Amino acid sequence: MSPAANEPAANEPVLQEVADGVFAYVQPEGGWCVNNAGVIASGGSVALIDTAATRARAERLRRAVLADGRPAPFALVNTHSHGDHTFGNSLFPEATVIAHVNARDEMDRAGLHLTELWPDVAWGGIEVRLPSVTYRDRLTLHVGELTAELMHFGLAHTANDTVVWIPERKVLFTGDIVMSGFTPFVPLGSVSGSLKVIEQLRGLGATTVVTGHGPVGGPELLDVTEDYLRWVRQLAVDGIAAGRAPLAVAREADLGRFAALGEPERLVANLHRAYAEQLAPEAELDFDVLLKEMGVIFGEMMDYHGGPLTCCA
Repeated sequence: MSPAANEPAANEPVLQEVADGVFAYVQPEGGWCVNNAGVIASGGSVALIDTAATRARAERLRRAVLADGRPAPFALVNTHSHGDHTFGNSLFPEATVIAHVNARDEMDRAGLHLTELWPDVAWGGIEVRLPSVTYRDRLTLHVGELTAELMHFGLAHTANDTVVWIPERKVLFTGDIVMSGFTPFVPLGSVSGSLKVIEQLRGLGATTVVTGHGPVGGPELLDVTEDYLRWVRQLAVDGIAAGRAPLAVAREADLGRFAALGEPERLVANLHRAYAEQLAPEAELDFDVLLKEMGVIFGEMMDYHGGPLTCCA
């Protein structure tokens, strides 16, 4: 048997211990609806950070969590409302689901909307299980000897983001505020807000960063997302001055150092949000309006992509 025979296939999820008692559940390739999760295990207690998009993926996550004799999680933290991070909640009935107060509201209003964007995906018998515990600014979760600080720093990827900071291990779970190897996505959030939040995240002093999608890394991942969003904001300023629509600006943009990021079509959606912020910086987000606008924006992303967007969930 070759040395590689017992190694997981390149596209198989991996439960990776990133610090003592702290694990990242990384699902390659990390694109549309293929997210990461996290596990905190200490003193006979387990907490889970996010689930997965489809029933099959959530069942696989459950098996990974329970492996090696670990008990079922007593708590499940949703980093935000989007279905790829929450649709598997019902597969962990033992866990109390915790999220930001706005996440519960958006999950309830969005329902299974994500499945409508990719109707051909084998979603399985998923259902929306709403959080039963919510918070507004900060909540401390004790998992054995470890502390998980749940924090909401403001509008970023969404209006309901939670980051999970484990100070004893200097591990930060960012949810989708930060991406690793993939293009950020803020049409339901804010470019400027994300930049402010990333600056606050940098101040935590994390040595390990687990993002919502893509490989585990370090604080350099904050820099990449920040640089990209600053670039998008400047594209929007220049595009507005030239009277160009977001899709046209995206088509003409030189991705340069961001060309290697996956899902480049997200640039179109990010420009729509950047335009809106430049034109009406004080306007409040209306989730229901944004959800309707996503249909048009999704079509423009497909136009930029040259066909249907690939979802491997």
